[in-house]
Amino acid sequence: MGALSHIRVLDLSRILAGPWAGQTLADYGAEVIKVERPESGDDTRRWGPPFVKDAEGNPGDAAYYHSANRGKKSVAIDITTEDGQALVRKLAAEVDVIIENYKVGGLSKYGLDYDSLKAVNPRLVYCSITGFGQDGPYKHRAGYDFMIQAMGGLMSITGEPEGQPVKVGVALADVMTGLYAVTAIQAALLHREQSGEGQHIDMSLLDVQVAALANQAMNFLVAEEAPPRLGNAHPNIVPYEAFATADGHIILAVGNDKQFRAFCELAGAADLAENPAFATNPQRVANRTDLIPLIKHLMQQHSSDWWLTQLEGCGVPCGPINTLDQVFTDPQVQHRKMQLNLQHPEIGTVPGVANPVKFSGTPVEYGSASPLLGEHSNEVLEGLGLDAAEIVKLRQDRVIS
Repeated sequence: MGALSHIRVLDLSRILAGPWAGQTLADYGAEVIKVERPESGDDTRRWGPPFVKDAEGNPGDAAYYHSANRGKKSVAIDITTEDGQALVRKLAAEVDVIIENYKVGGLSKYGLDYDSLKAVNPRLVYCSITGFGQDGPYKHRAGYDFMIQAMGGLMSITGEPEGQPVKVGVALADVMTGLYAVTAIQAALLHREQSGEGQHIDMSLLDVQVAALANQAMNFLVAEEAPPRLGNAHPNIVPYEAFATADGHIILAVGNDKQFRAFCELAGAADLAENPAFATNPQRVANRTDLIPLIKHLMQQHSSDWWLTQLEGCGVPCGPINTLDQVFTDPQVQHRKMQLNLQHPEIGTVPGVANPVKFSGTPVEYGSASPLLGEHSNEVLEGLGLDAAEIVKLRQDRVIS
């Protein structure tokens, strides 16, 4: 039994941030019912190529969709209809959590906002995810990860110093918002255990992106200077970046003075560690423009494999710069079972990436791959007490599919 096997979640969200939160809760054992639009479903079902294919090569849903929806049940309900809204209200009365990412006020006209559903279920934990939050001058704007990375400052510190600002290669603001939402939902559930009361959680992609600036935000608040782009270098640690070797590139991540001395001795340049300009990390940061060219010269004297082996041997953090094919063939990644193969009713099996959390008592169990659109409509509606004739009529009226 998963840690959250006693929790039921109604996932009204689509794209990535909300579905990522729902998938994580499903990984932890919660029953997650995903409500999608009839006929089309979540937009990401079509965000390809690539598409997952069956044995005959016929394309199914996009890989993107499968990245954030495993372990869920799919119910296709048209919430713009009165009958569809009534179905969602019945579901809301029986679940613990709702996740939604409609525009601010977007569900009010359907009677599916927090205040409306709180009247149906006072213990409900209702999590709203938007670009900019439920209040403020930008609350009605649509928010997408790319623009949030820009507005939230991440792009201003990502990229080469003389190049243009660069986004992270995945929708990081969405993913982080999904993870913050999970922690908030679990905290609200724990509070409900003590108080008996649910609550509304207001999640903003922009808020999360600003919060996740971490040390860079504090660097600015303390120094009152906007940090520049440093490429692969670190603003507070030197040397801590990618270096060219005789045949490629590796990461050298020196975290303290002891490691720096070990590196210098290995590189045949012990005098660098004794130089007052480089002896401590604050001095190395202050004098990075003098030190880094010297290290670049040293790193080019040997191959990547030589450096990786020797640096690991003397306790200096380092690593290769892997492509994704190398990531999934890495022995540590394989040992940790980070690649999955999940059962799917039409495709057979679908690959996936495991949840990184390793519980000792309630291990993550993956029931199935992402569902077909409306795959569980009958099962879920029968659980609400609807009989076969009522379900057939709803389908004929195009309320469900």
